[in-house]
Amino acid sequence: MNTTITDNNYTLQEKLQILADAAKYDVACTSSGSSRRGKKGELGNAEACGICHSFAADGRCISLLKILMTNHCTYDCKYCINRVSNDVKRATFTPEEICQLTVEFYKRNYIEGLFLSSGVLKNPTYTMERMCETLLLLRTKYHFNGYIHVKTIPGVSDELLAAAGYLADRISVNMELPTQESLRTLAPNKTMKNILNPMGKVQSTIASHRIAIGKSAYMERSRGNQFLSHGIFSDNSHQVFREKLESQSIPPQFKNISDKNSTAKNIQDVFSQKENDMTSRILTWENACQLSPLDMSDLKRSFAPAGQSTQMIIGATGESDYTLLQTTQALYQGYDLKRVFYSAYIPLNEDKVLPQIGTPPPLLREHRLYQADWLLRFYGFQADELLSEAQPDFNELLDPKCDWALRHLEQFPVEVETASYALLLRIPGIGPKSASRITHARRYRRLNFESLKKMGVVLKRAHYFITCGGKQMFHTPIEADYITRQLITVDKKGLWNIQHSNESYSQMTLADFGIS
Repeated sequence: MNTTITDNNYTLQEKLQILADAAKYDVACTSSGSSRRGKKGELGNAEACGICHSFAADGRCISLLKILMTNHCTYDCKYCINRVSNDVKRATFTPEEICQLTVEFYKRNYIEGLFLSSGVLKNPTYTMERMCETLLLLRTKYHFNGYIHVKTIPGVSDELLAAAGYLADRISVNMELPTQESLRTLAPNKTMKNILNPMGKVQSTIASHRIAIGKSAYMERSRGNQFLSHGIFSDNSHQVFREKLESQSIPPQFKNISDKNSTAKNIQDVFSQKENDMTSRILTWENACQLSPLDMSDLKRSFAPAGQSTQMIIGATGESDYTLLQTTQALYQGYDLKRVFYSAYIPLNEDKVLPQIGTPPPLLREHRLYQADWLLRFYGFQADELLSEAQPDFNELLDPKCDWALRHLEQFPVEVETASYALLLRIPGIGPKSASRITHARRYRRLNFESLKKMGVVLKRAHYFITCGGKQMFHTPIEADYITRQLITVDKKGLWNIQHSNESYSQMTLADFGIS
């Protein structure tokens, strides 16, 4: 074992300040998605909606202790403040220090769980070994039963990836950039192949555990998410995948990692595991864990019960929203990710291929991509419906659903008393809950605009696109220019707040609580 790198010149509080600040660019603003009751003799539990209670000024969740194990890094990713060529303060936590901080902060009710990421210290294997050692200590020596989200390092062995999955609730492999060309330009130490391979292994092992306990192999979604119903676990999954490759609805970059056939073959290899072969897959990984230097033989845990996620940086390179959304859809359908996070790039480094320092981060663009992501996961939209090569970027002044509706005015107005659930979901101002309430209520009584408002319909958007009992709420011309002006006026205050939030852009730190 290599000698541990420590920073004897820093106190624990100084390390915490350096490494908590360095972690703020990793997005983890989410509920846990993992339910686990408290156990006698153990500390904490995990509730599916038990993480996001308070947010920093930049929108990030602060009820996790979000830190890097180290900001030492052997990689030279141009967008990263911790890249090897930058002159910044460097610090490294020991596994014991992370465990003590987590437990002490939890006991004081400052946090509900741990978000652990890291720079690449020495090499990916050494770094991941230290991270797994930390998690194992937390689960065994400190009996921490709370929520843990761990970021894995691409390029590590199956044994270490498996260990991380069994010890954490959520596991993620950051894609960072949506194309191989962008990775080659900004992150020369990373390849799409090294990112996609562990994603596929994590996905298939999660599915194995879900099948073993009698659940569906893939993550449950809203019934409005139609394209995921034809996901990788359906009987015609391989045919669907081949058709998507041929139709290029999966981004071209997934078909060209290092040579003309490598990516397509790589992704097809991931899908080659049948459901009836899942058991052998999981046994292989469990045996690998037992053979690893970490003694996990006494642990009986599900593999990443809160699923896996990834992150993409927005604005560091020139990809369009269409490319980003196509990549997102391919990841959801191909790897059953729980979430794809977007992080507006904040210019921190001087480089000719990056936006200049002082350029405002594209927060409004990030916001629109999150809204579009929601439409993919819960409303049954597909990337090719929301954007196209002819219109590759969203209108930042309108939310993506309104933008889509204005480009398809021939489908409106919709009569809410007769429209199907799927069609109701396409109306701006109507979401899955209000659509369900409408379809239920209209069986028993006639609807009016007042009752729609009580059901949660946002009439300030919806009234341009609906009729109720054959009548509009107001006499409104169905004209794109007129409705666009009205909708922009409605959202003007919110747009201003998002666009100008970067003026005081900072993450809430532990110092804000008076912790010393």
